[in-house]
Parts: sequence; structure tokens; C-alpha cells
Amino acid sequence: MHKPAGQGTVEALASMDAATHWTGDSSGVRPVRSHRVRLVPLLELPAQAEGLCVFSQDGRIVRKLREDAHLIEQELLAHVTGTLGEDGLARLREGLVLEGRALPPARVSWQSEARLRFAVKGIAPDWVPWMCSQVGLKLVGLKRIRIGRVPMAGLPPGQWRYLAPVERF
Repeated sequence: MHKPAGQGTVEALASMDAATHWTGDSSGVRPVRSHRVRLVPLLELPAQAEGLCVFSQDGRIVRKLREDAHLIEQELLAHVTGTLGEDGLARLREGLVLEGRALPPARVSWQSEARLRFAVKGIAPDWVPWMCSQVGLKLVGLKRIRIGRVPMAGLPPGQWRYLAPVERF
């Protein structure tokens, strides 16, 4: 699901119905009411962030995204303001220290003057505002566009789709 900014996980899950099913879904799965029963939110996003969210009732996917979450890369776009410190990008890439614990290194690059691209493993999206503040930037907006090998790929805000048979996290 492409969760809109300002919407919590519970609200996003409640909005998943036939009316919000993306018409461009190419998975070939026909929506059935039982598909929306006992869905588990995985790799949750903070309410102020938008982007790709995963809900599943498939035990294999739940296990993979819970037990191997630290191994799965997430791609995030961070809209920022402020001035990046002289060694700020290097500090973000090498890993910062949060509460005495070293964060894993991240692949960070500029997408535009106001947007950073983070490709991270083992870093929760809700740590990104803190990471930006450590290098002189203020996070204005955050959007997750990929989890593992599954991209959001044109999914409109508030819409959801099924995982295609060839897609794997």
C-alpha cells in the first residue's frame, strides 16, 4: 500500500477495501474479502511519513520481514532543509552513534538540492529525522519507495495492490 503522510498504520489498514484497490494491479490476483482478514503490518512507517507499506497474512512473508528485517534494504527519499555540515554526507554513510550504539552504514546520496536518497539496512525509518539533525539538516518529509526488491512503482497514495507472483523481498 502507498500510505499517505499523516495516516497511521491502523487507518491505512482500515482503508484497504475494494474501492482503494489499484486498477493498475498486474498481479493477476482477484480480490476476495478473506484476503483482508488477519493482516499484519510489517516494517511500519511513522505516521508523518508516506510510501510503501506491507500488510500480509502469509506466514512466510511475515517471518521474512520480521526475522530478516535487518538484512532487507529499504530505499527512502528524505526532503530536507538546512545546510549540510562539511563532513555530513560522509558521517551519514559511515554510520552514526545513537544512544551508544553504532548504526549500520548507509548509502546516502543527493537526489536534488532538497532531497536525499537513503538505501539502508537495519535502520528504521523513524531514525532518519534524528540522523538528518545530526548533520545540520531538518527532515520535512519522508517517503519509502522500495523494500528489498519490491518497489512502490507508480502506486498512487491511498491505493494498494497485491504482491505479484514474481516479486520477492
